Amino acid sequence: MNNNMGLLLKILAHLCLCAGVHGDPRVSWLPCQFTDERVFTNKDGHTETQHLPRDAALQFGEAGDAAMDPRAVTFLVTGSKLDLRRFVEGVEAELLECEVRRYSTEGLAVHWPVQGVQGYNRWFSCTLKHANGLFTVTGFLRQLSDQQPPGQQDYRSWPAIRDGETLTTSVALVLKTQTPSVKAALSSQQKLHCQFAVDHRGPNLTVEWHRQHRGERTKLFSHNPRTGRGEGAGVKLRSLEGGDASYGIPFAKMASEGTYICSVSVLPLFVTLDISLTIEEPPRVSLNVGPSLSLQEGDEQRVSCDAVGYYPLDVKMLWHVQDPATAGRRVGAALPTELQNVLLSSHRDNQDKTYSLTAFFYLQASLRDSGKQFTCSVSHPALRVPIKKSFILTVEEPSSWMLNLGLGFVVVALLLVLVVLLRYLNSARNRSRNQKKPY
Repeated sequence: MNNNMGLLLKILAHLCLCAGVHGDPRVSWLPCQFTDERVFTNKDGHTETQHLPRDAALQFGEAGDAAMDPRAVTFLVTGSKLDLRRFVEGVEAELLECEVRRYSTEGLAVHWPVQGVQGYNRWFSCTLKHANGLFTVTGFLRQLSDQQPPGQQDYRSWPAIRDGETLTTSVALVLKTQTPSVKAALSSQQKLHCQFAVDHRGPNLTVEWHRQHRGERTKLFSHNPRTGRGEGAGVKLRSLEGGDASYGIPFAKMASEGTYICSVSVLPLFVTLDISLTIEEPPRVSLNVGPSLSLQEGDEQRVSCDAVGYYPLDVKMLWHVQDPATAGRRVGAALPTELQNVLLSSHRDNQDKTYSLTAFFYLQASLRDSGKQFTCSVSHPALRVPIKKSFILTVEEPSSWMLNLGLGFVVVALLLVLVVLLRYLNSARNRSRNQKKPY
């Protein structure tokens, strides 16, 4: 009975969610996962954290509103200068993945400079991701409390949150990227998007960018708009005033690969977003023969297909043979046959850190293959569709060639005999004229 009631409540909540989505472009309710924590000391004396997934809801409204799902932990987001929904505007609720976590300030109790706010704060981070990886949004939810934080290790004594409890919060800080994963070609220009907003004017914040690759972490940029102090480049300082902390890469190269980390710090909050940048350079493909190849039956020709300048390493090269007369048919067309005698060279390293590979085979000319189309197909992650290069084979019979050659020899021989005979007859005529007559 309880399970059926819970299922009914979830269905009703989902229907309300759909009604809110279609009636208002802003989402009014979202199912979430609340990843709760239990921190304890194990038998070896080490601190461990147990993550406890719980049903939750992110609900937008006013203080005192009834929970849409009374069985879940409800984070009721009330009005502030920041509307979290503005950062996911136009996206259907079904495409949003929501997770809420507790946030530890390590016992740092800092007055949050919002007019009329007194007392202490409890903090939660709320992350919204697009199901297709189009963006990531992290917002900080502030819950007012009259209880002072327990100290530096506040995560050891989290206040209990009951199932069905409603926590009234407001959004204090938001960080968003529209480029959580970037695939860049060599020499291309890239903009790593990072946008932030705070619920009060003139916050004492610091914006930083780091790049992490193969265990090494490098600071690329740091700036505090209030003090004007900073280092590095890549971010337009004028854009920071409007909350745009996007990082520009003017010329992507192999050394640009890695995880780029955009971070914003406003005490006691610190939030980061990871942006993965990978280099994908498509191959240039060519054959060592032209679009047509003529051979005599029995001849052997080395045919090679070169894929040059690709990255990363995973490339696939295949040779196929097919009758071009049936290649364009949708019905009844014979499938291309993959050649089995293809050999691959070793991957060759280029100076720009790209790779090259050759797929070749030795073609034994046969009359049965005359008129067929041979195709090299190259697949690579940087290509939407494989690159294909083809040639048509023409094979001639050796007998016709020998006959033509024999006839040529016969004609030449007859001409030589004719020349010799003419010279002999001419010589005999001259001798006959020079002989004296007996009378």
